[in-house]
Formats: sequence, structure tokens, C-alpha cells
Amino acid sequence: MNTAQSIHADAMVRKQIKTGPIMAALFVAGFVGLFSETALNIALGDLSQIFSVNATTIGWLATGYFLTLGILVPVTGILMQKFTTRQMFMTSISLSLIGTILAAVAPVFSLLLAARVIQAAGLAIALPLTQNVIFTIFPPNKRGGAMGVMGLVMLAGPALGPTIAGLILDTLSWHWIFWVTLPFLLFSLMFGIFYLPNVNEVRKVSIDAVSVVLSTIGFGGVVYGFSVSGDAGWTSTTVLGSIIIGFAALIIFAIRQTKMEAPMLNLIAFKYPLFVLGVFMTFITFFNMLSMLVILPMYMQMALLIAAFTTGLILLPGSLLNCILAPTIGRLFDKYGPKAVITPGTILVAIGYVFYSQFGSDTAIWMIVVTHIVMMLGIGAVLASVQTNTLNSLPKQYYPDGIAITQTLQQVAGAIGIAVLVSIYSAKQASHIAVVNEPAQAAAAGSSLVFTISLILAVINVVLSLFIKKPN
Repeated sequence: MNTAQSIHADAMVRKQIKTGPIMAALFVAGFVGLFSETALNIALGDLSQIFSVNATTIGWLATGYFLTLGILVPVTGILMQKFTTRQMFMTSISLSLIGTILAAVAPVFSLLLAARVIQAAGLAIALPLTQNVIFTIFPPNKRGGAMGVMGLVMLAGPALGPTIAGLILDTLSWHWIFWVTLPFLLFSLMFGIFYLPNVNEVRKVSIDAVSVVLSTIGFGGVVYGFSVSGDAGWTSTTVLGSIIIGFAALIIFAIRQTKMEAPMLNLIAFKYPLFVLGVFMTFITFFNMLSMLVILPMYMQMALLIAAFTTGLILLPGSLLNCILAPTIGRLFDKYGPKAVITPGTILVAIGYVFYSQFGSDTAIWMIVVTHIVMMLGIGAVLASVQTNTLNSLPKQYYPDGIAITQTLQQVAGAIGIAVLVSIYSAKQASHIAVVNEPAQAAAAGSSLVFTISLILAVINVVLSLFIKKPN
């Protein structure tokens, strides 16, 4: 079949696919997974007392989620080539349902932790699968709009998690953080059963056990090392050992992939300059964004003495406005190209960090609201658009590998960003208290330093965005 016939055949297949219900099934599943990623964080203090465990142990409910994503997402690249779309979706939604129900009824900490790992396994499949389906059923000139909606999901889930969970904790028990998501997962399951077709090309590929082990040790070691660094300290043997072993395993893994005829993760994607550029921008974006979602509430609660639920409400306008505008941003990407959307977005993010870095212990609430709106608009313009352009730069056969690479880097960047910047925040806060015993001022000084570092990275992203162009 020649190229023209292939394009015509793809177009005929797309006409028969009901994209709306398919995206509804996938986006709802992704939203629930990302909501669950952050929603429980606000309840960790209560859960520590309920299950009689210390802060480090209860923190594993968040760390374990990140760690599972970091380990499993790299493997999905080859799984999406080995199994059908429907098989992958049913596995993902089943894991999410089982994990959610077990978490909701968990009588002991160990079962709740196991349930969180199962939940994360479901999300580890759902996110790459959703991107793969988008890049299969939508033509290049419409992917921006679809990815814009996915960007909405990726921002709304983590951003709304603490706010909704705070409301639940004020009126109900922590179990309802999980129960409320169950109807949405059932909705996703039903739509998937009725509307989701098999859109991927299944191949006879073998899974290399050595590559899986190296990937697990590599990504797992790096994520684990950075995740526990805040409690154990950067000089801890466990932290340094995990990070060194992790990076060593990743180097061996990468070398092995380049020498295999059928690699688990095809690193040939890195031969495409626009893909490499997009990978750098994605790493910086997630490094900054996920750490900001942790540091900003800490600043508001410790420097301004604002309650947790009120903190969520203050950050809500920016998140909601981003959700409303995400599809429009995607359509602008399709119409005017990547640079017209991404460069202004990176500038807005940098402006947001300029203001964040000036916040003190007496900053007005309205200033935080306005700055957060600017920040979220910028992130909304950058997040999905960079991912779309990054994957558009690859030939179709490398989509599963490109998706696995970018999704893995997102989780690794988030884990590293949170660990590094929270450690810097805590160190600056402690040193300030040692000189001037003013906790509120110390918290403000810590956040100012962290946001200044993020500003430098944001400016680097502005410069990188100038080199972005639409792939041929």
C-alpha cells in the first residue's frame, strides 16, 4: 500500500470511530488517577494518627504512588505493541477499580499502601494509552485540540485533588476520598466497553526480562532516592546509593536498548532534534509545576497561616480558568502552530515566578489569586502543546516509545522537583529561624528562594521555546 492509500485508509477508519465517547472514557479514567495522586496528601496527617505510624511511613502513600508510576510507565511502550487497546484499557480500569475499593475499605495501613500501588499501576497504563489513542485516531491538524483537553485533565486532577479532599474531610471520613471516585471509574468502564475499539497495531514482540529489571532498578532507584531524600537527608547512604545505582542501571539499560534488534524502549526517538528539545522542556515544566503545587500551599499555610481548605479555594480560580481555556489553547495550537502558543506560555510562567519569588509574610490574598491565574494560564499553554509537538516530531511507529519516554520523564521530573525544592525550602527555613526566630518570615524566605530557582529554569524554557517549530 502506497502512502496516499495508507492516508486514505486511516481517514476512513477515523470516520467510523466515535472520538467523543472514546476520549470521555480515557479522560475520566486519567482524571481519577491524577486526582487520587494528590487528593490523599491533605489527609496524611490524620491518617498518621489513625493508623499510628510516623510521618515518614505515612509519606509512603504518596511516595509509593510516584514510585509505581516511575517503574511501570517505561514498560507500557512495549505493552502497547504486544496487547490490544481494549486489553490495555480493561487492565487499567480494573486495577483502578480494585485499588480504589481496597483503599476505601482498608482497615490497616499495609492494605491502604498496597491499594495505592494498585491504583498507580492503573494510572501508569491509562496515561500512555490515552496519548497513544489520541495520536492514532486524530490527524495531526486536530491533535492539539485533543491534547489540550488532556492537558486540562492532567492539570485539573492534581490541582483539584487537595481542594475536594479538604471539603470531604470537613464533612465526611477519609474513606470518601476514594468512594467519590468510584462512579466515575464505572462510567469510564461502561463507555470503554461500548465505544473503545482496538486502534493500535499488535506485533509479535518479546519482553526482554533483563531490560525490565534494569528499567525497574534504574527508574525506581532514581525516584526512590530523590523521594526519601527530604527525610533521610542528602548525605544518607540510602539516598546516595539509590540514586547512584539507579543512574548506573539506566546507563546500562540505554546501552542495551541500542544493541537490541527489538528493544523494550526504542531510543531512536532521540535522533529527532525536535523530540529532544521537547523532552528538555517537558522535564523543566514538570519539575517546576509539581514542586510548585507542593511549595505554594506550604508557603500559604506556614507564612500566611491560611487553613488547608482555604488554601485550596484560593488556588481554585487559576485551576478552573485553566480547565475552561484548555480546549481553546489546543485549537490555537492546531491553527497557528506551536511557537505561537508555547513561547507566550513560557513567558507567562516566568512572569508568575517573578511574582512568586517576591511573596513575603504579609502578601495580600488577591495577589496570590491573580499570580496563580497567570501561572496556570502559562502552564496550560505549555504543557499539552509541548507534548503534542514533541510526539508529532516522531514517525508513527515510534509513538508508543516516545509516549513511554515522555511520560516516564514527567514522573521522574516531578519526583526530583518535589524532593530537591522541598529540601531547599526546609534548609532555608531552618537557617532563617536560627538567625531570626520568626516562623512566618522563615517560611516566606524558603519559598522565595525556591521560586527564584524555578524562575531561572522558567527563563531557560523561554529560550528553548524560541527554537520550537512545527514538524514536517
